[in-house]
Amino acid sequence: MKFISWNVNGLRACVTKGFMEFLKKIDADIFCLQETKLQEGQIDLELEGYYDYWNYAQKKGYSGTAVFSKNKPLDVKYGIGIEEHDNEGRVITLEFEDFYFVTVYTPNSQQGLKRIDYRMKWEDDFRDYLNRLDEVKPVIMCGDLNVAHSEIDLKNPKTNRKNAGFTDEERNKFSKFLNSGFIDTYRFFYPDKEGVYSWWSYRFNARKNNAGWRIDYFCVSDKLKDRLVSADIHTEILGSDHCPVELVIK
Repeated sequence: MKFISWNVNGLRACVTKGFMEFLKKIDADIFCLQETKLQEGQIDLELEGYYDYWNYAQKKGYSGTAVFSKNKPLDVKYGIGIEEHDNEGRVITLEFEDFYFVTVYTPNSQQGLKRIDYRMKWEDDFRDYLNRLDEVKPVIMCGDLNVAHSEIDLKNPKTNRKNAGFTDEERNKFSKFLNSGFIDTYRFFYPDKEGVYSWWSYRFNARKNNAGWRIDYFCVSDKLKDRLVSADIHTEILGSDHCPVELVIK
């Protein structure tokens, strides 16, 4: 099975920059999006062969997630069941016969770390949510997690130590999540690989200079380790300030 996750940073803009061509060419079993920046009825996509599920933020033009699946899930859930977290359209969970599939757009701690306290609460609640699912059946989780875990996950670690996405607090929460029974699949296959990122600022020619961050992930339950086939980051795909990430499992 092939899975794709992509923060499109506004789906309406992304469809004018090759989105549908990539969707059709990559032919994923599940293709999911973060930061759709849509309300219901604002876009009409030809998703032939896919069931589609959307979670919209209450605030217009903000956040939002979507999942397109070739196989119809047993159940679909929006949010994590906690009101303070569930009005920004950040999580969709699909239940299948032998696994849960979760896509997430993690809240950004924002400039000046204005939202770091909320982010810490989110991290604990979302980790608890995934751990509860994992007790029932294995979990495949993906999305823009808004954290570069290690120094090799961004171009300039020293100058970003106290910036949103690379604070000790955020990195420690991600470590705690992995230690609770999950695998960062890209690092599973490429533990020491440097210079491969999934997000670049629109400023300072960052993408041209590959001054990026790896903040988009596929993470799976430890119990799926033997089913992992490959992980990839499609740095060649434009259309957003993020690029798509991929996971293949047996």
